[in-house]
Amino acid sequence: MLDKIKDLLEEVKGLTAETAEEAEQLRIKYLSKKGIIPSLFNEFKSVPNDQKKAVGQAINELKNTAQESINNLKEQFEQSNLTSGASDLTLPGSQMPIGSRHPLSIVRKQIVDIFDRIGFTVAEGPEIEDDWHVFEALNFPPEHPARDMQDTFFINQDPDILLRTHTSSVQIRTMENQQPPIRAIFPGRVFRNEAISARAHCIFHQVEGLYIDEDVSFADLRQTLLYFAKEMFGKETRIRLRPSYFPFTEPSAEMDISCTLCGGEGCNICKYTGWVEILGCGMVDPAVLSNCNIDPEKYTGFAFGMGIERIAMLKYQINDIRLFFENDVRFLEQFKAES
Repeated sequence: MLDKIKDLLEEVKGLTAETAEEAEQLRIKYLSKKGIIPSLFNEFKSVPNDQKKAVGQAINELKNTAQESINNLKEQFEQSNLTSGASDLTLPGSQMPIGSRHPLSIVRKQIVDIFDRIGFTVAEGPEIEDDWHVFEALNFPPEHPARDMQDTFFINQDPDILLRTHTSSVQIRTMENQQPPIRAIFPGRVFRNEAISARAHCIFHQVEGLYIDEDVSFADLRQTLLYFAKEMFGKETRIRLRPSYFPFTEPSAEMDISCTLCGGEGCNICKYTGWVEILGCGMVDPAVLSNCNIDPEKYTGFAFGMGIERIAMLKYQINDIRLFFENDVRFLEQFKAES
């Protein structure tokens, strides 16, 4: 038996193959469960005791040599495949690039989180609306000149069906379906028929807020907006309210914050005034409450609205609103750290 093992040893030392398939056939022939070398272990049972040590060592040497020869053949073919451009399926996969949230989504979430901390819930409504919810219920009579302030997209030339120009329509829907106390914010996309430029777009995003309850005052409005400004832009931020006009609030105001870039000292961002306008606000007009079947003798409230793009441009010092809509990867990658 030792002579047989010796012949097989010389045989496996000289193994050759032309393809990987031939190398696999050699493995099956010599090393598989029913191969030549495993069969020697079955014959080993009949070897005389005084020869078992020598035969056992020879079989083990044969097995190790055959395994090494066949492995060398397989490695040669694997290396050949790599150099010829074939894919190595054992290599780790390429790392997929990590995306990021859009800056408008980041700012929207920050605004929602700030108001959530003081009890405001989120409400949303349809983007295609009727004239009642967008204009008339908000104190815009059919011939009211304030309608000219908002260039509207109408659907199929129907003057009653339009793309909403502000999310105030969701305020009306909320007041129609819920009695005070009401404390909610209304984020969403709005549409206005405006020329696209660095400062304006026909599509943009708003967050409006509404608080209605007994004994709500302008002081409550101011403190709410001061809290928001400090949370969004920093504890050193100051605000000021300037008289303004909106059909659905009375009194009405525009709110400015101290310039976050120069700290109020004056720069080109704030046009050297030290202040930057960010939103409009006011006390809900009693006529609007009546339109929604809320008793204006019992309840008062305030409302405010801001453009998310406006806030994002101030927060990240972006000078062109069109960047938010172009999906330029170079622009979006700058916000990975905040996603």
